[in-house]
Amino acid sequence: MKITQIPFKDTGFFSKTMLDYLEKKETIQSFYNNFPDITGFYNQIEEKEKSYRLQSRLTLVNALENQYKGFDVSEKTKENIALLKQQNTFTVTTGHQLNLFTGPLYFLYKIISAINLTEELSEKFTDKNFVPIYWMATEDHDFDEINYFNFEGKKVLWNRVDGGAVGRFSTEGLETVFEVFSNQLGNSKNAEKLKKLFKKGYLEHDNLANATRFIANELFKEHGLVVVDGDDKHLKELFVPFVKDELENKTSFKEVSKTITKLEKEYKIQVNPREINLFYLSENSRERIVFEDGIYKVNNTQITFSKDKILKEVDKNPRAFSPNVIMRPLYQEVILPNLCYIGGGGEMAYWLELKNYFEKLNIAFPILLLRNSVQVLSAKQQKKLHNLDISHQELFMNQHKLLSKKVVENSDIKISFTDKINYLKEQFAELKEVAQKTDVSFIGAVKAQEVKQIKGLQNLEKRLLKAEKRRQNDLVERITALQNQILPNQSLEERQRNFSEYYLEYGEDFIDALKKSLKPLQLEFTILEL
Repeated sequence: MKITQIPFKDTGFFSKTMLDYLEKKETIQSFYNNFPDITGFYNQIEEKEKSYRLQSRLTLVNALENQYKGFDVSEKTKENIALLKQQNTFTVTTGHQLNLFTGPLYFLYKIISAINLTEELSEKFTDKNFVPIYWMATEDHDFDEINYFNFEGKKVLWNRVDGGAVGRFSTEGLETVFEVFSNQLGNSKNAEKLKKLFKKGYLEHDNLANATRFIANELFKEHGLVVVDGDDKHLKELFVPFVKDELENKTSFKEVSKTITKLEKEYKIQVNPREINLFYLSENSRERIVFEDGIYKVNNTQITFSKDKILKEVDKNPRAFSPNVIMRPLYQEVILPNLCYIGGGGEMAYWLELKNYFEKLNIAFPILLLRNSVQVLSAKQQKKLHNLDISHQELFMNQHKLLSKKVVENSDIKISFTDKINYLKEQFAELKEVAQKTDVSFIGAVKAQEVKQIKGLQNLEKRLLKAEKRRQNDLVERITALQNQILPNQSLEERQRNFSEYYLEYGEDFIDALKKSLKPLQLEFTILEL
């Protein structure tokens, strides 16, 4: 195993928002609280210690003990749940949708980032305890985003009727998916382990939340991972004051809108708030709550409430009020003694919209940490990269640019069109100076001729490159095939592949290798050669 780190920016797959955040650019500093470094964590601990109540700890632990009933809980996870009662215990949280069989590879990277960070913090702050949390997005209702995973280039799909919070979905019908997947896996020792994990997860648990908890628990229980399901009556009771504030004052809309006005001057906005950022959750539906003509209405239903009745409904049935993407982070931070949220670039971008909202409600805004990102390379792939003289940074180049670069480097014809074009620009710069001193109407003609000449050179460059690509067809095909294999669909593999492909080949060693190689606070992209 060999580990190489490269800057996130060298991959070309990360947004300006994230790159500016990692570099602590002045334009983004006002949108976050503490930065993910040891000083930041020291400050965050102090802040959270003051604001998180003991009663919340006891409610959280009771809820978790109930959620884990019937599961084979490791001693490490039991110990971590018990530690949450203590005032010197804090969490590091990551969250993810309930994707079928974990979905894309980065599910693992998120959780291992959280586990490794808690271990690093334990070494730095010896008088504190740190617990890794996986927050299951059980209340989401976008079934089309989670009902499949990719295995060896093919989609393994679960077809069923959509409706309501996905965590409550029955696992009925997954027997068919299991049969299809089993046939693709073969009969190796690792294949049998994957079959057992899928079968016990989905065919022996009655809903998607419990199935996902089982699978996450099986993969990470020895590392003390604690899985939280927010679709819980007792946890929702802790959130009641904030739900009422949202219904009465529309605080999230007001505060996030103000932030967006500032943020959008430099950055792309990830999500926009609604006037009320809550859904009404019933057994088979999750619909937006809207306020019209002095009445609270549940979208696409006949359900309506007066102000008095909806506030009573919050007290009586808190589980029915489900936060959307704007309020879910607040819910998480209210119920957990959390220091840090670990997520992908898109998640980080919408968290950056929320700091003022948190401050308005006197809730500590967590440290935001971009999750570890990984490119796995086999020894065979690394050897091919070496033979083709492709560096790790070049691997992530746009394919057309990569091919052009390598064809030029491999060509016997050594001519730099860039030099020629720059020389041409220098000549025309002199002509423009002459035109300024003589006849101003001459400048237009000079500029037009410059554009024509440069365009001519660029066209010649393209024709020469095209001819060289034909002549070096073998090189072009080898580079194309290798890059397509490593970066499926010209995208990072972590967004495309499922962990089962690597587990099939490496078994538990794959997760062990990730555990050893991921360093959350290094803030760099990891290339892992296996």
